[in-house]
Amino acid sequence: MTTPKERLRPVDLARAAGISTQQVRNYLDDGVLPPAERTEAGYRSFRPRHLRALLTYRALVRGFGIGAAQEIMRAVHADELPKALELIDAGHAALHEQRRGLDETGEALEAVAEQVRAPKADLRIGELAGHLGVRTSALRVWEAEGLLAPDRERGTGYRCYRAADVRDAQMINMLRQGRYPLPQVRHVLDELRRTGSRDALRDAIAQRRAEITARAGAMLEAASHLHAYTTAAAD
Repeated sequence: MTTPKERLRPVDLARAAGISTQQVRNYLDDGVLPPAERTEAGYRSFRPRHLRALLTYRALVRGFGIGAAQEIMRAVHADELPKALELIDAGHAALHEQRRGLDETGEALEAVAEQVRAPKADLRIGELAGHLGVRTSALRVWEAEGLLAPDRERGTGYRCYRAADVRDAQMINMLRQGRYPLPQVRHVLDELRRTGSRDALRDAIAQRRAEITARAGAMLEAASHLHAYTTAAAD
């Protein structure tokens, strides 16, 4: 039985994690926190274990994202630790693939940026979409965002993508596959067109690599929290 000194209120957990008391209640309802007892007056009564669960969850969110963090904590509280560890492993594996893909993307983008002429030119929208393996709607979105500006054929008004357009479309496609946001893609293209320098491209890749490294560190910290939480004695 818990003593009054060991009991924690929702506000105590909220202050410790820098969140609202409503979020604490939401986490409890979502299974992120273990079930809470109620006092004779009907108020929820939390224990130190709930605070550890809350801090563990918050660390997991930083490393693995909200969805995965919720699944991991629910699995732990359902006594399904192997499932929780599988989710941890899956997160590390996905990040590893992102890092490997980034290296490949960097090499490919350097090669595309060096091209004087693209492999194919004077393409219509369907041909370019097929060449890149994307939908025509993607090309229209990139054009609407100002990333592409294809010529229009006289009479028909059909889009015509020249060599430089194809090169830019290749770069946009690879950057988007690498999860670069459109504003950053625009910056890379603008710098390449304005100066011919690939420095912006290299900076974008370096920034993405730094983000992956930071995410890996957050995952490591979250795993440490989870290990401590799952091995601590019940209180």
